[in-house]
Formats: sequence, structure tokens, C-alpha cells
Amino acid sequence: MNDRTVVYSTYYNPIEANIIKARLEDSGFSCFLADENVSTIQPLYNQAIGGVKLIVFERDVEAIDTLLAEDNSLALETSDDTVPGEEAEEGPVPCEKCGSKNVGYGMATDKKYSVWATILAFLTVTTPVKANKCYHCYDCGHEF
Repeated sequence: MNDRTVVYSTYYNPIEANIIKARLEDSGFSCFLADENVSTIQPLYNQAIGGVKLIVFERDVEAIDTLLAEDNSLALETSDDTVPGEEAEEGPVPCEKCGSKNVGYGMATDKKYSVWATILAFLTVTTPVKANKCYHCYDCGHEF
């Protein structure tokens, strides 16, 4: 038996990481999260440490892939919240630059504030209030 552990996936949202971890533990897989505490206590360090890492045994990777793929297909089949005339998304949005599916949606890091929010904050001597959101590729760092 192979008892090596591998980083199965990386999450920049600790809640999402805990949901996947709980799903795997409920199915009988041994796993744990690395860097969860740093990510939760200091969210600004999240990108520097590479996010919350889900660690699993190497021997379980194929079974976990199958389990999570089944969960994903069931979720897509049962979702009825699509608006007529719009197509449902088929899984995560791939990165425009590298094609990776390891993409999340959240606060922008590159162009965080719009020009108007920056000007308003400068005139009122405050910090900008409204931040931009975008997709972020965790593999190549591209924002779109």
C-alpha cells in the first residue's frame, strides 16, 4: 500500500475547503487541510501561502475524483435556478490564459478599485468602498 500524501486541490475560500473535506470524510476517506488557520485568521496572506490545501492519500485520488465528479453531475442535474433563455454553466469557468479549471470568483487583487471609487476616496480622504470582483486563476495568477 502507498501511504504517500498529496495535495489534491487548493482553495482560497476556507469554507469551501471544509465542505469538500467533510464530504470526503463522510465517504470514508482520510484527509486534512493545511494552512487553514493562517487563511482564516489572516485572509490577506491567503495568496502568499497558496491557499488552503486539501491533503489526501495518493491511493485515494482516483476514487475521490469519481466521487466528486458524481456529486458535481448530480448538482447540475437537480439545479432548476436557470433563467429561461440563458444556458446553465457547465462546471467552473476555465482560465482564459492557461485553460485551468482551478478558478475562483472573488475580490480582484490587480485592479481592485474602479477609477471613480479611487477619486471619491481621495476627495473624501477615506478608503475606497466598492471593490471590483473577478475570476482568478490559482494556477497562473491571471485575473479576468
